[in-house]
Amino acid sequence: MTAFSRRELLRATGLGLWGVSASGWLPLLADEVARHPNRRRQCVLLWMPGGPSQIDTFDLKPQHANGGPFKEIATSVPGLGISEHLPKLASLAEHLAIVRSLSTKEGDHGRGTYLMRTGHQQGGPIKYPAIGASLAKAVGSEEAEVPNYVSIAPTVQFNADAFGPGFLGARYAPLTVGVRGPAEGQAASRYAELGVDDLLPPGRISAPQAAGRLELWRTLQSNFVSRHRTASALAHQTVYQRAERMMQSDAAKAFDLSQEPDKVRETYGRGRFGQSCLMARRLIESGVPFVEVVLGDGIAWDTHQNNFPMVTNLSRELDAGWGTLIGELAERGLLETTTMLWMGEFGRTPGINRTAGRDHFPAAWSCAFAGGGIHGGQAHGRTSDDGLQVVDGKVNEGDVLATLCAALGVDPDSENISEEGRPIRLAEGAPIEAILARKGTKNG
Repeated sequence: MTAFSRRELLRATGLGLWGVSASGWLPLLADEVARHPNRRRQCVLLWMPGGPSQIDTFDLKPQHANGGPFKEIATSVPGLGISEHLPKLASLAEHLAIVRSLSTKEGDHGRGTYLMRTGHQQGGPIKYPAIGASLAKAVGSEEAEVPNYVSIAPTVQFNADAFGPGFLGARYAPLTVGVRGPAEGQAASRYAELGVDDLLPPGRISAPQAAGRLELWRTLQSNFVSRHRTASALAHQTVYQRAERMMQSDAAKAFDLSQEPDKVRETYGRGRFGQSCLMARRLIESGVPFVEVVLGDGIAWDTHQNNFPMVTNLSRELDAGWGTLIGELAERGLLETTTMLWMGEFGRTPGINRTAGRDHFPAAWSCAFAGGGIHGGQAHGRTSDDGLQVVDGKVNEGDVLATLCAALGVDPDSENISEEGRPIRLAEGAPIEAILARKGTKNG
């Protein structure tokens, strides 16, 4: 999050809080945010529930029977190949750092989700925070008009705790953007509908009435909390204060995708993931430090059967959404300070099963970084010719999360204190130095 508020920015540019049109303020704000000397880094986590197949996306094995029918195509980086179904990302490979040597120990969806999103195995008295909550706390602002951690259409069936703030508490919980259907009497949109509920008061409530009700709530809440200084009462107050601040802010317009031209919305893709990536771009423009985008429902990448047609369709969605997001952030000068991480809870077996699918496989799989703080145009580590084991550059979940922290300019060894008084590091591993950009270099 930037070290200045939107109101300060508008005053500085002579626009005034109400003098910016709904269609015009966001690009202008993005330009100012990108050039501001105190700009902090931001993050987009692209979460792939179900476990994406590394061997059909970023670590193909075209010379081996395990490779399957997908072809490897050349990218903008000589010698670096990825799936034929990711052509846009292939053209942007100079921004990508693919990690092909990830090895973890959880092959269950729920436990794997928790491990990759918190850096810890689940169990024991400590409820660890999702990395989004930890990083939002580290780089966010208490005065932000929009919460510092926004999760767009998350699928939490496998493990809801993996998406929460853990011991950090409600202040660092994500704002969830939900999937909407058409309003009663309205035709369905050709685009996936996303939004935050209750940002505006009901139509029958006038502005003075709404203001009066808020003032009454503040009085009652203040009196209650002064007599009940409990964690639950304070958490309740935190959630309501955050909602109130956002409802009254101009920044909430970032959630309104109807302001975008159809041409842009089509380029991202009409589905949930494409429209989520577009919303992520708008949120990054408005200064939100951590945004999470999810591809598919809770079992989207769980391709035990019919792996190849399913991964083909998922890859096309991924390519349009992520590829367009990279391109638009680059055009706006925001890519160099926005770090992206693509990952799921584990990979999938190199061997193809009897139902033309691939099963759970945490022993050797891939994730990918892009953008700010990342030295793109490379693949780190290597798996064997059959894809069954890591043979060079092995890393684990702690190393991945430590790399994300370092790319964002956050010390992964910095600590939060759990409810039991125990210091907990943001990430337990070591950053992958080979893929981190050095200061003074591109994306550094």
